[in-house]
Amino acid sequence: MAKKKELTVEEKLTELYRLQEIDSELDKIEVLKGELPVEVNDLEDEIEGLNKRIERLQGTIAEFEDELSKQDANIKESNMLIERYNKQLDDVKNNREYEALSKELELQKLEIELSEKRKRDTVVKAEAKKEVLSETQERLEVKKEALSNKKAELDKIISNTDKEEKKLVSDSKKQRDKIEPRLLKAYDKIRSSYRNGLSVVTVSRNSCGGCFNKIPPQTQLEISLMNKVIICEHCGRILVDGSLAGEVVE
Repeated sequence: MAKKKELTVEEKLTELYRLQEIDSELDKIEVLKGELPVEVNDLEDEIEGLNKRIERLQGTIAEFEDELSKQDANIKESNMLIERYNKQLDDVKNNREYEALSKELELQKLEIELSEKRKRDTVVKAEAKKEVLSETQERLEVKKEALSNKKAELDKIISNTDKEEKKLVSDSKKQRDKIEPRLLKAYDKIRSSYRNGLSVVTVSRNSCGGCFNKIPPQTQLEISLMNKVIICEHCGRILVDGSLAGEVVE
């Protein structure tokens, strides 16, 4: 098996700059998407949280409704007992029976008052929860509409750039295979340090194409020779000759 030819420094820099060009095109697509992917994820998380909150509120309201039914049943039972005791009063034979029935009647009346109070308290709590539920449901609908709009916007961008993006991703992978690991590691490290993703830049108007600081004439000469990798002393980016980008060198 033939040994893979060792690239010259100039060839390494050329391949590295080509990778930068591909990745920069990918970055442009990401810029088009902007914060939409993050916003979509945030809205989806928020909607999930609102749905869970609605479930909890509905559960609490259901418990309140059960409590109201329970108190209604208590009141009904007490009224039945009162009716029975009143009938029994007509047949009492002595004061002892009369007093016992009277106490039972008083007790059932107190039970009704207590149940009525519990009902009022429960209704107040239920109404408060229903108000929160209504507000939460309204908020959910607003978030759903926002998510729908954001997704539509993102889907439109994706549909317009999907083919190009897939090709660029494929080209980037192929290009990375051409670059030695040590240089690729440095490239990725520098690239991750800057929001614009520029790791390899040309010298333009005697300045670094990344940070725009002036590059000394001697360093510019060494860059143009492309026989070693030169780093900008200000920003740490890899500097290459403008001829790689098709720029006219004055």
